[in-house]
Amino acid sequence: MGAGGVRPGSGRKPKAEEIAIIEKMDAIMIPDKAWQALAEKVIENDVPAVKLWLAYRYGNPKDTLNLNSSEGISLSLKDMVGFGLDD
Repeated sequence: MGAGGVRPGSGRKPKAEEIAIIEKMDAIMIPDKAWQALAEKVIENDVPAVKLWLAYRYGNPKDTLNLNSSEGISLSLKDMVGFGLDD
């Protein structure tokens, strides 16, 4: 039965495992070469490459959530929670 909870292999990998993967990647290709290849794609105006470059250089834009609805939906905290909020 598929109950929730902790499962083998779930969750974030240990830092040591993360470092080992980075070391394997560095042994295959020097990171500077990867950055150079990305830079060449940016110069070619490759949109995914430009987005990746900007995300690393300036960070991702802050996500915003518009809580104002123009579709006439009206919710109150009292309606959503529905317990012990009666005046």
